[in-house]
Amino acid sequence: MKFSSKIQRCGLSPIRKFHPYVVAAEAKGRKVHHLNIGQPDIETPEAFFDAVRSFGESVLAYAPSPGVETYLEAVRDYYTGMGFPITCGDILATYGGSEALQIVLPCILEEGDEILIPEPFYPNYETFVHITGAAIRPIETNPDEGYRYASRDRIEPLINEHTRAILVTNPGNPTGVVLTEEELRTLADIAREHDLFLISDEVYRELVYGGQKLSSMLEFEDAAENVVVVDSVSKRFSATGSRVGVMITRNRELMAQAAKISQGRLCAATLDQVGAAALYRSMTPEYYVNLRAEYQRRRDAVVAGLTKIPGVRFNSPEGAFYLMVTLPVDDTEKLQYFLLEEFEDHGETVMYAPGEGFYATPGKGRSEIRIAYVTNPAELTRSIELLDLGIAAYNARKENV
Repeated sequence: MKFSSKIQRCGLSPIRKFHPYVVAAEAKGRKVHHLNIGQPDIETPEAFFDAVRSFGESVLAYAPSPGVETYLEAVRDYYTGMGFPITCGDILATYGGSEALQIVLPCILEEGDEILIPEPFYPNYETFVHITGAAIRPIETNPDEGYRYASRDRIEPLINEHTRAILVTNPGNPTGVVLTEEELRTLADIAREHDLFLISDEVYRELVYGGQKLSSMLEFEDAAENVVVVDSVSKRFSATGSRVGVMITRNRELMAQAAKISQGRLCAATLDQVGAAALYRSMTPEYYVNLRAEYQRRRDAVVAGLTKIPGVRFNSPEGAFYLMVTLPVDDTEKLQYFLLEEFEDHGETVMYAPGEGFYATPGKGRSEIRIAYVTNPAELTRSIELLDLGIAAYNARKENV
């Protein structure tokens, strides 16, 4: 039987593909500390569960394809409260931020097209792009330059007759980079001048640690036809299992094309939208202040641990809850197998996401990893200690072979 060339271009998630090895390690009685996946241990606000429990309808019916009215209004009010005037007609409810991308990308990409994405990038972007038949043209970044990329001299030479869009994450996953106002303006100008879509994945918006003003590409009214914002309740409300997000654009033609897909999949889940609306309605400014403070404590715990490991290089992240780290090993994927299959310290080991899967350029990222600092500081401190011990054991074994 034959499988499509498009699906065969896709790879397994570097974040999730080690799960069978985790199961095997746990079957041996080992505790596996997780640095690999962005699953926060912060409690989901009770407002979500209260809204679901109090759902009063006797039939759990299809939601409208654009979204449940109360959810669309709550998202609209959240954005207008930040000074970004949008209407409910600019919003499409989706199954998380992932489905928002799975809707917008097929609307704008086809076989032979290219999309510019700064690398390293969230690996699922590659799957979503390849399914359309298009290709990623990476915007190369360098850890020695803080992974900055939003400049004309770095982007415009990559634009050609096949380029259809630029896709960025702000704050960045996996780098923790937060774009400046000037960099955001530059991206909007490039997109407008070259008639490109600018897709801005903003699911980590509230998680910034330098006192920056919360930003969105929606602020650039002169690029309204170009901008598409992807957002989700997963991270800001620690509700990853709810699978509720949005695609936002003021481009009426794009929204009309997206309706074909959203109607084809019928609707996003009714109850999850009701719960998500309650989250947006109930959270105070203090909630976000406390959320940032907690993740900053977690970031600081990881940074403190990493600075003690000889040969490790990294940039302290400005936002989100990830960082890329260069390790003093030949191959971080081989190290990951070693950590799960052979290494343990007092019955414990650690896992992360190997860096190569975050790059489109072959061979890049082989000595890098992505760390997600989503557990409590004590857990993170122990995880980094295990990483240090594992690196030493792995390198010692190689020297003795």
